[in-house]
Amino acid sequence: MKPQERFLRYVTFDTTSDENSETCPSTENQRRLAAFLVKEMEEIGLTDVRMDKYGYVYGFLPATPGVQTDTVGLIAHMDTSPSVSGANIRARIVRYDGGALPLGNGLELNDVNTPNLARYRGHELIVTDGTTLLGSDDKSGIAEILTAMETLIARPDIPHGRIAVAFTPDEEIGRGADHFDVQGFGAAYAYTVDGGTLGELEYENFNAASVSVKVAGLNVHPGSAKNRMKNAALLLTELVAMLPPEQTPAHTEKYEGFYHLTDLSGDETSSQAHFLIRDHDRARFEARKAFFEDVTDFLNRKYGEGTFHLTIKDSYYNMREKIEPCFFAVERAAEAFRQAGVEPVTVPIRGGTDGARLSFMGLPCPNLSTGGENFHGFLEFVSVNDMNTMAEVLVNLCRMS
Repeated sequence: MKPQERFLRYVTFDTTSDENSETCPSTENQRRLAAFLVKEMEEIGLTDVRMDKYGYVYGFLPATPGVQTDTVGLIAHMDTSPSVSGANIRARIVRYDGGALPLGNGLELNDVNTPNLARYRGHELIVTDGTTLLGSDDKSGIAEILTAMETLIARPDIPHGRIAVAFTPDEEIGRGADHFDVQGFGAAYAYTVDGGTLGELEYENFNAASVSVKVAGLNVHPGSAKNRMKNAALLLTELVAMLPPEQTPAHTEKYEGFYHLTDLSGDETSSQAHFLIRDHDRARFEARKAFFEDVTDFLNRKYGEGTFHLTIKDSYYNMREKIEPCFFAVERAAEAFRQAGVEPVTVPIRGGTDGARLSFMGLPCPNLSTGGENFHGFLEFVSVNDMNTMAEVLVNLCRMS
């Protein structure tokens, strides 16, 4: 089966994760896709396939006779971002011959919202109808991995070591590695297939933290509020205004870190906001957290202790320090790309993958492209041509291992 055929089946499952849930997986539909994948993995011939109580899926491809080498892992995640609806996805395959590509719902792909769109001229693209995300992040990775496994099973002439495969829940809400069975997985190193444009090879990512700020105000009638009211909503906007405006996602790129306001709500009595802190450099990352502490301390001195309550929680760290001791894994991936006619491009991840946390759990885990673009939004698409190439890359990677 071709990767695009698999992918079109997977996106019929609404696997949106839910950061407000306390279960794992955070949404039951992820378990439905997991059960579907277990059946498919068994049908194509993987061994020891299982879904654990947390919804993680594991399976293995035994080494070809006579091959003795370290087990290599391939990992993708099943959930999709809660930023945009993943329900009732209406995906279709279209040939792109240039210019603007209408999607529906008044939206189109063009060279403004997709600067490298011209790269896909002549490709078949899987697109949305403009009302949902597509789910290429990361169901395209799942499709490419299982297509590669099916190819290896059908081609006993391709020697390979033992391959471990895993599909995880809740990566989009930062929990994809929470219950990952590193020991049972048994890989010496692995790859997350969770990147974007074909050829991306990534082994460094942001250091990341989440920030919650709650403001306790005092509401009185506005007609008699002088020197008495503490408008929590207004005080919260004062904090937001103190963050450097040039250090936001809209004004940064490459290795530049940022502060990102994700939401704010409330009224005069009580307000709250959530932020993300990101930086590739660990020292600058720590300085950004200290800046938030300094700002809230200043505002508490100004408006009274207990007015601002700050919570900072580290999410993950830059995996580069864990990848460098086994850099051969990056070099092997680069060669696998070249054997498929693709020159790899090493770029820093301006985000995170399961691989970041897994690397710190003892499983070094660079990240590979999938061929998708515009993740987490209505303009998301994936190239059929590039999905097939990525399946070839993964076969090359397994052949070398």
